[in-house]
Amino acid sequence: MIHISIIVPHGAVLGSVEGPRQVFSEVNELLAASGKDPMFKVQLVALAREVPVYKGMYTVFADAVIADVAKTDLIIIPALQGDMENALQQNQGFIPWIQDQYKKGAEVASLCVGAFLLAATGLITGRKCATHWMAANDFRRMFPEVNLVEDKIITDEYGIYSSGGAFSYLNLVLYLIEKYVGREIAMFCSKAFQIDIQRDSQSPFIMFRGQKDHEDDAIRKAQEFIEANFEERITVDQLAGMLALSRRNLERRFKKATANTVVEYIQRVKVEAAKARFESSRENVNEVMYKVGYTDPKAFRVTFKRFTSLSPVQYRNRYNRELSGNHVKTGVA
Repeated sequence: MIHISIIVPHGAVLGSVEGPRQVFSEVNELLAASGKDPMFKVQLVALAREVPVYKGMYTVFADAVIADVAKTDLIIIPALQGDMENALQQNQGFIPWIQDQYKKGAEVASLCVGAFLLAATGLITGRKCATHWMAANDFRRMFPEVNLVEDKIITDEYGIYSSGGAFSYLNLVLYLIEKYVGREIAMFCSKAFQIDIQRDSQSPFIMFRGQKDHEDDAIRKAQEFIEANFEERITVDQLAGMLALSRRNLERRFKKATANTVVEYIQRVKVEAAKARFESSRENVNEVMYKVGYTDPKAFRVTFKRFTSLSPVQYRNRYNRELSGNHVKTGVA
């Protein structure tokens, strides 16, 4: 039997504690209905027996405290609420226990912004990690040594897993069920809980917000210029001349401050503007393309899909309030 420890940190998001518990428990019930032994022993594990969540609105009664759990097989780290630096301070007691369990062979999975607590253990230094896209800038600032993959729903390296934001943690839960129990059971849970088992990217949901929480005033000025003039053709040399910087110095400082190259930043601002138009207007793809500063349909299509995982037409048909559900043939595929 696989022992699963769902930790209950101070400030835990209740849904990301109860959600995994419910899905793993459903697997046991399904197996029992088939005359088979349960696969999982699921425990809520905390630093104290009673843990207040949602600012004290609810209390979670843990099955065990970490001192009671000498050995476990899988640790689930749920999402945290509030300021992440404060949350990590409140939950420091989990860190040595998670590190010790991993050394003993346990696997570790973080859900959404539970990635911050995972990263604080040092177990993913130099490795890939996913989290909610809205927390990406803070995560990069606090853990620059971790390879944040902002668009991914799931990462899996060396027995450590992470998931994208919000309810996409359920995709990771299904992924783990498939690994431990098999595809058939995972598919049943997918249907029972109505979770799309095929999702592998959170790109369509990402809203690009340029990282401006830095001290480089010149780079912030460049960002503001790009965002105010995205419909124009902006070049790196143009920005370097405007700021009286060498191209090399601009590119180095821009990457350090924003986690994007200059060209990537320009592209992402243009794509974000295009997404807004696709969502709210009846303009066709070519009209939007020109209004955000592209003249080459292929370049626009390739760039748009790189950042959203969807073609312009797919995005427009899916997210436009008036057109969603209709298969409109227009513009660039």
